Amino acid sequence: MKALAVVGRSGSGKTTLITRLIPELARRGLRVSTVKHTHHDLDLDTPGKDTFRHRRAGAAEVVLAAGRRWVLMAETPDEPPDPAALLARLAPVDLVLVEGAGGGSLPRIEVARAATGRPRRAVGDPHLLAVAGDAPPDEDGVARFGLDDVPAIAAFIVDRLDLE
Repeated sequence: MKALAVVGRSGSGKTTLITRLIPELARRGLRVSTVKHTHHDLDLDTPGKDTFRHRRAGAAEVVLAAGRRWVLMAETPDEPPDPAALLARLAPVDLVLVEGAGGGSLPRIEVARAATGRPRRAVGDPHLLAVAGDAPPDEDGVARFGLDDVPAIAAFIVDRLDLE
């Protein structure tokens, strides 16, 4: 299973790019899953509800299932989970797009827009494959795409990650 991180500053358009890439990659016959990292505290539970009570009682993991959808909640004692450990939990697909968290050692595309008013994050990053957006080019020699050129970005991903 291949994985690609989509990184960039808050508000740069990472989520928008991913939600546009998924159907484009699906049109090319690929099955895609995602992992979303956030720096915000996360709790899907509601105090007093059963799953909340299970976790508070000490369950290591809790699955909440309803209809055709389910979610697995797990506690990590000291630090955020390792991206590789999260990927290992997923059902096999052709590509996992990982949003945020720098991506560890995953190959990555940075979304960079001048409107954020902040410099690019991944300048000089050895895992950076491309930049999508309108930020001024750096002399890093990576591929550049307009943020709206989703077909070209998808073709680049398929080619670079050998997903044919």
